[in-house]
Amino acid sequence: MRVNREKPSNFFEKTRKYYHQVSLCFLAIVCGVLLCTSSCYKEKFTTDGGDMLTYSLDTLTFDTVFTQISTVTRYFKVYNPNNLSVRIDQVTLTGPNADFFTLNVDGFTGDIIQDVEIRPNDSIYVFAEATIDPDQPLSVSPFILEADAEFQYNGNIQKTKLIAWGQNANYIPGPDASNRISLLTCDLGEEVWDDPRPYVLYGTLLIDSCTLVLPPGTRLYVHGGIANNQLGIYNEGLIYTFPDGRIEVRGTLAEPVLIRDDRIEPDHSGEWAGIRLGPESGPHSFSHMRLSNARTGLATDSASVVSIDHSSIAYTNGPGFFARHATATISNCLFYENGSQSVALTYGGDYEVAYTTMASFGNDREALLINNFYCSDPLCQEGLFLNQMNARVYNSLMVGSSRDEVWMVDAAAPEEGLLDVQMFNSIVVVDELLDPDNFPDFFESICMDCLTYRFGDTLFVDIAMDDYHLDSLSLAEEKAIPLIEYTDDFDGQIRDMLLPDIGCYEYLY
Repeated sequence: MRVNREKPSNFFEKTRKYYHQVSLCFLAIVCGVLLCTSSCYKEKFTTDGGDMLTYSLDTLTFDTVFTQISTVTRYFKVYNPNNLSVRIDQVTLTGPNADFFTLNVDGFTGDIIQDVEIRPNDSIYVFAEATIDPDQPLSVSPFILEADAEFQYNGNIQKTKLIAWGQNANYIPGPDASNRISLLTCDLGEEVWDDPRPYVLYGTLLIDSCTLVLPPGTRLYVHGGIANNQLGIYNEGLIYTFPDGRIEVRGTLAEPVLIRDDRIEPDHSGEWAGIRLGPESGPHSFSHMRLSNARTGLATDSASVVSIDHSSIAYTNGPGFFARHATATISNCLFYENGSQSVALTYGGDYEVAYTTMASFGNDREALLINNFYCSDPLCQEGLFLNQMNARVYNSLMVGSSRDEVWMVDAAAPEEGLLDVQMFNSIVVVDELLDPDNFPDFFESICMDCLTYRFGDTLFVDIAMDDYHLDSLSLAEEKAIPLIEYTDDFDGQIRDMLLPDIGCYEYLY
């Protein structure tokens, strides 16, 4: 009997074809199931404003290279910790320096990026790029470049700040700092900022066990704004000294030291916090300094010691110089465009002011305030503290647009003798200060050989242009008394040794 058998090769071929058909069928079934599942899934989006997104950081800082035009890219992540998807309506760049930055949000770029979706418990990447040309002028590329990446969704607006450096300068702290609080300490030695490039303070500088020296020509720009640090400081850009901290500004007539904000718009005020000399610190010295655009220019606290000469403090929101129970000598200085007092001497202390112009035009506060008390509550109904006030004012101008440009308060009983104030050969504006309840004998016992300025009297060259040199017909000419320790004026001009002029400027015939 003959058996019909297939060759082995044909058997394996048929078996392979069979399994191939089965695999294709199975794959088709799986794909069908997946397709059905995908088509049946409907993504759900939350519209609840309480379902917030979170961010890997709140500030993205760029470590900019200044040798040439540079492009630096950094990134952060946006998380959706909710159980429903979130649709971001739009992502935009906002702020005065937004043009220096570009964004890539989950692969999409543009000036306005819309309808970005983040699934539940998922995240997306946001890449930010900064393009910097350090050779551009400050008017085009400021020291600090700031913008906000703004996310709008479900009625919420959240921002991540972008910060880059726009100029070749010494930044304090550097771009790799973890916060904006810098501590300067040098074992009671000196730290000299003598780099020809400007210094830019971004945040708060604390000086302890060290003397900070600013030599002739130093330029210190301070970036102000709302603070975000653990010190509870409202405005950034604070320079503060602890008891063992000192500041020495060693400017010269030819090369004064510039300390101001980092903005370039003219005639604005109050951008940075100012310089505060802490309790029991010093002695500090400020010579040939030009300080401007702070909230309070220079403040000195209890038992601190400071001398200021040939310096100007202008465009402040508050006082130009504020002292509380301190020791200070001020000579050949100019205070103008201060939002509060030009000079405020409070809670006692020892002070000498000579050849100084305090021009308080355009506000309702006095040019010079002197008192011997401090209140621990705003209404001064509970804690009233007194201290001895000793003040001498020589050859100075205290003028402005208010009825009283000199104001004094003696909170102690007259017999206690805690207010010892003497003024000589100065020009003042007083009205209510002369009332019987105040100081009716002001011109007889306090301000000897003083003159009264009335608005409209000839005094300065041009107040509107902030030119406080003396006019040729100025009331202040040849009305001062010689002081042998002060031989020149604000501009370095030698003063007349017999009939000098009142104020920080000597008139040149």
